[in-house]
Formats: sequence, C-alpha cells, structure tokens
Amino acid sequence: MQLGFFLDLNRCIGCRACERACQNWKGLSFPLRRAQDFGGQVKGQWQEYYLSLACNHCENPECFRVCPEGTYKKRRDGIVLHNSGRCSGCNRCVRACPFGAPRYNLATGKVEKCDLCVERLDNGLAPACVEACPVKALQVLQLEEGKESGEKWVPGLADVNLTRPTLRLKTATTGERFLIAG
Repeated sequence: MQLGFFLDLNRCIGCRACERACQNWKGLSFPLRRAQDFGGQVKGQWQEYYLSLACNHCENPECFRVCPEGTYKKRRDGIVLHNSGRCSGCNRCVRACPFGAPRYNLATGKVEKCDLCVERLDNGLAPACVEACPVKALQVLQLEEGKESGEKWVPGLADVNLTRPTLRLKTATTGERFLIAG
C-alpha cells in the first residue's frame, strides 16, 4: 500500500485553507504546504489552476538519499518521515528536493517537512490540510500497483521521473471550475 495526495485541479480555488490548517496543526511560523497559481498547456489546452503542494512522499525520495545524518525513513505505507532530532540543518535535502518540500526552520536551525499528518492518519483522521479544504479538492489517495489514479505531471510541477512522487492530479478542464457561494 502506498499513500499519497490527490489534488483535483478543477476544484481548487486557491483559498489557502490547506496552508493555514497545516501551519496551525504543526505550530510552525510557516506552512509545510503551499498553494500557488500556475498556467500552462494541459492536454493541448491553456489552463490556469492552483497547485497545492507539500511533501509528495516520493517512491525514490532525494531527501532520503542525500541526508548525511540519516534523518529520513520511509514507512511501509510510503509516508516519508523526517526525524528533526537527528537533523544537523545542513540543507542538503532542501536543495535536493525538486518540489521544495523540506523547509529550513530559522527558529530551530533544522529542517521541517510534511509527514502527511501521520499521527492523525494513525488515529483514523484525515490530514489537517485535507480536512480544511472547503471544496474537497485535496484528498489522501491509496495508490494501487499497476492502476493509474490521475495525472502525474502538469506545468508548474518539477520533473517527476527521478523521484516518482505519489501526488496524483485530476487535470483542469475548461468550464469545470467550482466556486464557493458567498
């Protein structure tokens, strides 16, 4: 079993509720999830969309490979964890991650990264970012081997061939934007 994030680009409205929920739950001065607006050719059509990114819990995480302190480990369900107690703050993982998931914390001098709110998942709850999404654009996905679950890449996302992130996307299609009624 491999867990990852699923993001429906048709639904995401860029409200950044996921960012605030992450920041509040983790008690950090910055969110480990960031929502950014992008535009590009998706399936032959120009699309504008929001891309909400945190750690993609890659199949071949570069952060894991380059860390000299061995602060990263990967659970059986694919969640990539970071042990900040072992972190020296060298930033090798920050520079190596093509998605900018590990982030240096100036207050602690160590790196922080999304852990898919593993303590919530282990207790049957959704990650804070998923729970906070008002339009249900962000979800946790259980990837099944040999079965495709959405797109793996869109413009704005780094090259996925090296690390093979578990993030899956439902690509934006014209006229399918969801709006929140005020």
